[in-house]
Amino acid sequence: MNEMQQVWVAYAAQDRQFHLAVPFHPGMTALDAIEQSGIRAQIALPEPLALGIFGMRLQDPDQILQAGDRVEIYRGLTINPKDIRRKRAAENPVGLYCRGNRFKQLK
Repeated sequence: MNEMQQVWVAYAAQDRQFHLAVPFHPGMTALDAIEQSGIRAQIALPEPLALGIFGMRLQDPDQILQAGDRVEIYRGLTINPKDIRRKRAAENPVGLYCRGNRFKQLK
C-alpha cells in the first residue's frame, strides 16, 4: 500500500465548516491531530475542548487514534432545542378547529 494514512479533524462553526486531513503517525493523540491540522490559526476554538471520534464522546483528549479516524470538535448549542419546538408549535397550532402542518404539504 502506497497510500498515505491520515486522520480527519472536523469542526462546525456557526458560519463555516472545517474538515481537515492530517497525516497519521502511530501513537498520535486527538490533541496532536488538532494541533497538526492548524485549525486554531483559522478559528477560535471553544475552551475546554469537547472532543469525539465518529460521534462517540471522548473522556480523555489524549486518546490514541487509529488511521482513518475523524476527530470531531464539539461546541455548545446556541439555542435550546425545546425552545425551537415551542416556537414552531406556536406558529403552527394543531387543535380542534385547526388543521396541522400535514395538510399544508398536500396543496
